[in-house]
Amino acid sequence: MKEYRSYTLRNFREIPQVKSYLSEEEIFDIEVVGNVLPFKANNYVVNQLIDWDNYLEDPIFILTFPQKDMLRPKHYEEMARALRSGARKPELKLVANKIRMELNPHPAGQLAHNVPLIEDVKLTGVQHKYRETMLFFPSQGQTCHAYCTFCFRWPQFVGMNELKFAMRDTELIIKYLRANPRVTDILFTGGDPLIMKTKILHKYIEALIDAQIPNLKTIRLGTKALSYWPQRFVTDNDADELLALFERAGKAGIHIAFMAHFNHPKELSTKIAAQAIRRIRNTGAVIRTQSPVMRNINDNARDWAAMWQKQVELGAIPYYMFIARDTGAQHYFAVELERAWRIFRQAYQQVSGIARTVRGPSMSAGPGKVQVLGVSEIGNEKVFTLQFLQGRNPNWVSRPFFAKYDPKAIWLDDLYPAFGKERFFFEDEYPLERKARLRPRPARWRALKQSETAS
Repeated sequence: MKEYRSYTLRNFREIPQVKSYLSEEEIFDIEVVGNVLPFKANNYVVNQLIDWDNYLEDPIFILTFPQKDMLRPKHYEEMARALRSGARKPELKLVANKIRMELNPHPAGQLAHNVPLIEDVKLTGVQHKYRETMLFFPSQGQTCHAYCTFCFRWPQFVGMNELKFAMRDTELIIKYLRANPRVTDILFTGGDPLIMKTKILHKYIEALIDAQIPNLKTIRLGTKALSYWPQRFVTDNDADELLALFERAGKAGIHIAFMAHFNHPKELSTKIAAQAIRRIRNTGAVIRTQSPVMRNINDNARDWAAMWQKQVELGAIPYYMFIARDTGAQHYFAVELERAWRIFRQAYQQVSGIARTVRGPSMSAGPGKVQVLGVSEIGNEKVFTLQFLQGRNPNWVSRPFFAKYDPKAIWLDDLYPAFGKERFFFEDEYPLERKARLRPRPARWRALKQSETAS
């Protein structure tokens, strides 16, 4: 395999397969959408994972190359007009930023509710939403080997610094961990922390080891590298040093947990991906896998069952099935809550018990991770049965609650309490913002309310 080479708007026309297969119209679509949402691929993804003979329906092509319908028609035309008029970069950025601010760039209260303080200093590279887990965004890890078109962290990559989480001050992180003894896990995230050279990651992890923080039990690494560049753990020139760092943490009593993003079975199909997983597991680190369920990519039980089964065969632990977040191109990827549950259930039924460690489908919403347990009928009322897998308030976890059945609902704030209740139980502490978005739900709910009143 050749050395890593990335492709962006600047040079993607040089990709031989793009020259051979894509029309000028399709290339223009990539440029339009890629000027709003981030675009980055690499030579491994292009040459090993995409079936170019079937690129229009290929899940990895859709996962990495922007598609026209990922922008609403209004937004697409705004950027297309700017490009056709020959607008320069500053003008294009103004158009792009206007559109971006209409795409809910920071869902689930990330800026308003999750950024903590230590010694009156705002930790702009930290989020602390759940009691036991702190998210850390190392500034050198705020990019990826390639970008997922669905990524809810897209604001990290588009040059809008006011929307970006990042910091490199380990001293403040250690102070915060000492001041919050109930935090047991620190999650390195981004971007992708494993885009960093080992010598940089080493400084962060060694500082945490040397600090001997008694409550710190686990370092999690949120990463797509096993899918997008498994060479990071096999053939990169500092791969052996990276694996030695994982071993060092384990010997110091800190568990290294990979939170690995796999969105389709194809990402597990290469020999080097299997080799990378094997090498990581040999260090004592544990790999847990997660993905959202997404229309156009993996919205069928067959792919999920195959993916979980293959992960188990390779020694990884299926962990989460998520629901596409309410940001960016959600309208393109979103699967209705009922359908997501049916996909999960059907896939779950196809695998053995050791693959049933996976939880979902789950919405990482403002109040917490809400699992759709199913559709039920209680007292002649059809309802969604839900529960918190994680919550801003730990007392919410594993407490079942019920929402009115809505076959078109795709997110928590599309739902209303069942049985005539005005609010969900958690809304006393964290009210949902049911605001008018680009999809036409409010009018439908007004009509529903009117029909209930009339009856």
